[in-house]
Amino acid sequence: MTITRLHSGPRMSQAVIHNDIVYLAGQVGNPGEGVTAQTRSVLASIDALLAEAGTDKTRILTATIWLADMADFAEMNSVWDGWVAAGHAPARATGEARLATPDYKVEIIVTAAI
Repeated sequence: MTITRLHSGPRMSQAVIHNDIVYLAGQVGNPGEGVTAQTRSVLASIDALLAEAGTDKTRILTATIWLADMADFAEMNSVWDGWVAAGHAPARATGEARLATPDYKVEIIVTAAI
């Protein structure tokens, strides 16, 4: 069974493909931007990585969203809801966590079928 890694560094890969499933690393937006801008940036990164892996957001199986502050839940959802393709919402969980730097407001991790 082949394992393909995209954008690998010494610590991690941005995506790993195995058995017609693509696993994305947590995607974050531009530090210092607000929740709306970071969410848009994250979703654009997800779209690009999924395209590179040969799939798209309609094939997302699961999404895990980490917010630095759950008070930003509605603002993040306003962007997410406009991005998710109708009839293709994945299983999803959202929680609050301290992210890698205080400048990050949102991180999204997805798994998708090819």
